Amino acid sequence: MSHDDPRTFWDERFNQTEYYYGKLPNDFLKAQAKVFPRGGQLLSLGEGEGRNAVFMAQQGYEVTALDSAPAGLDKTQQLAKEKQVTVTPLLAHLKYYEFEPQAWDGVINIFCHVPAAVRRKIHQNLAFTLKQGGIFLMEAYTPEQLEYGTGGPKNIDLLYDPDTIRQELQGLELLHFEKVERNIVEGIGHDGPSSVLQVIARKN
Repeated sequence: MSHDDPRTFWDERFNQTEYYYGKLPNDFLKAQAKVFPRGGQLLSLGEGEGRNAVFMAQQGYEVTALDSAPAGLDKTQQLAKEKQVTVTPLLAHLKYYEFEPQAWDGVINIFCHVPAAVRRKIHQNLAFTLKQGGIFLMEAYTPEQLEYGTGGPKNIDLLYDPDTIRQELQGLELLHFEKVERNIVEGIGHDGPSSVLQVIARKN
């Protein structure tokens, strides 16, 4: 199955009882959760089964979970109900999604890997869609991840090269920008030593 039709790919992956990436939030997001304006409105891109959106809702944020897979958003709602929080589901494909001006206090990308043209579109829209003082937080696999094979896309075009990303985020202030090797255990989807790029950027 290729990522060419992400909706079908992810719908099939998420259409099972088990949470493919587990129910616990991403470590980097968990550690940096307070970086966002308190109680703000957050948009989580490619949220999947809801683990990160639900966690941020538990921290008192208003979270919208964007994904192209209905099965993923269904599980997001199940998890939100289980944790007794509210998350707004948004069924959309990032290739066609139109960002609204100054709509968000934060935009989150945790392992939402998209083709280069879509990625550039997202990054070009960050300064437009974030409110002043808004934060973009991302953890994504680098091309070196192919050597590890512990999760993420097998296609190098879907992996995030730090130099390229730095250029694409020129309109924002980089508060944290680091390529790290770390052990990631998130369900059966991510398991083992990994090469990732961690980014926190602010719209001034």
